[in-house]
Amino acid sequence: MIELSDDPARLDFGRIHGWLASSYWSPGISRALVERAARGSHCLGAYRDGEQVGYARAISDRATFAWLADVWVADGCRGEGLGRRMVAWYLDHPDYAGLRRWALVTRDAHGVYKALGFDAPARPENYMERVSAEFAAILKGAP
Repeated sequence: MIELSDDPARLDFGRIHGWLASSYWSPGISRALVERAARGSHCLGAYRDGEQVGYARAISDRATFAWLADVWVADGCRGEGLGRRMVAWYLDHPDYAGLRRWALVTRDAHGVYKALGFDAPARPENYMERVSAEFAAILKGAP
């Protein structure tokens, strides 16, 4: 059985950093930056027998908008619906009830999010972003 918990004291930042530093969206990210991002977010850990096997975080004003980031499921737990379960945990959380918009970016998990009601932006022509030069270089190198 996998337990979900938003207790920040349980987060294994050594493991989380390893996952995110190996991801396509934040390759080589420093542990300090991972921890800083977590401090400004509502983080969720997934635990099997006390070992962290999943991670996700939401950034939100908890009134109108939330951004879902860094959803990660350990290799040995993939394909069991854990990613979908973690996202649903946020969508069902009372702190986020009635939000007008949730947003995220994914390269390869569209099915996970679509099953939970996510879709392409309603007005993609309105969407804009500003990325740092460092992150732009990462994006140019990503497939």
